[in-house]
Amino acid sequence: MQVSYFDISRRPPDLQQRMDLFERLFAQLLIHTDGDADEALEVLQQLGDRHRLFDESLDFASVVDAFERHKLVMVTPDGHQLSAKGEGFVRRSTLEQIFSGLKGGLGGSHRTPRQGAGSERLEETRPWAFGDELHAIDFQRSYLNALRRDGSDLRLQEEDLEVFESQHDTSMATALLLDISHSMILYGEDRITPAKRVALALAELIRTRYPKDALHIILFGDVATEITLQQLTYAGVGPYHTNTHMALQMARRILSRKRQANKQIFMITDGKPTALCRGSDQLYINSSGFDREIINRTLSEAAECRRHRIPITTCMIARDPYLVRFVEDLTRINQGRAFYAGVDGLEEAVFVDFVAQRRRRGRKRKRASSSP
Repeated sequence: MQVSYFDISRRPPDLQQRMDLFERLFAQLLIHTDGDADEALEVLQQLGDRHRLFDESLDFASVVDAFERHKLVMVTPDGHQLSAKGEGFVRRSTLEQIFSGLKGGLGGSHRTPRQGAGSERLEETRPWAFGDELHAIDFQRSYLNALRRDGSDLRLQEEDLEVFESQHDTSMATALLLDISHSMILYGEDRITPAKRVALALAELIRTRYPKDALHIILFGDVATEITLQQLTYAGVGPYHTNTHMALQMARRILSRKRQANKQIFMITDGKPTALCRGSDQLYINSSGFDREIINRTLSEAAECRRHRIPITTCMIARDPYLVRFVEDLTRINQGRAFYAGVDGLEEAVFVDFVAQRRRRGRKRKRASSSP
């Protein structure tokens, strides 16, 4: 397989650097092999032999032993199996790799730039104003102001009061839709691995930096299925068609139940809709492409998402003319966004857009809440 995220043409001189490289490679290989630890280790050994990364100080057996001691993998009667700790390791490693590769980084957190009543207290203070909460008063500074005003009288007056500044944190509920139809690995191009990397890294970003956020992951092929974070590493492409309508419908219903004020859908796909559920158990498929019933039902669901104030961002990792036409219609109806990411640019495009939209939605909501 082609490893595009690392330069392994030369062996790192330091032993720890080499071990770090093996760990990063192992994390990527686990995504590529759908969580099959034995297959990932086999490919890791092949890469190490090919690029002469092993020697007497660090051979393949020592690398595997380190993975076992760090509890990244477990030894079972059937071979090695990824552990729960190993699943977290894959997410963390993927997030670190994506962040290190972003041009200019993501530029900080997702707080709104305006100050006011919020959830996180700052060190800065300002004069008290009508409507400020009593718990926000900085009594130490307020009494100092009273002393400066009248050294013999510590009775506070309105002009003495100062309150702590605070910043608004926004919360977001995101549904990440991953296309797992057969075209995601068609013609020798691996599109599912970067898509899974995005999902794993986004989940880790939200878990560690945006704890008030929610992320729901939906795989869609012939049908749509919500999966847990633990299942994502093991998800793979199947001989499926593309039921975009069911994926959008499931995402809308999930997000409509969330308490977060801001909601959005990220959809990563490389194909036009080719499947539709008629009723509860009938699957209608038209592999040829631009089926009007499938397209119209899908576009109607995009309009329903708009009525629920759920914008859709579509990441197209292919330039099929039918897909472009469909996505243009979907974006216009939903008033969402769409962009061509390509396999190589998918991660940067999604992450930069994800953070940018959180900031934009946060500022918009703050302006609305402060309007008379």
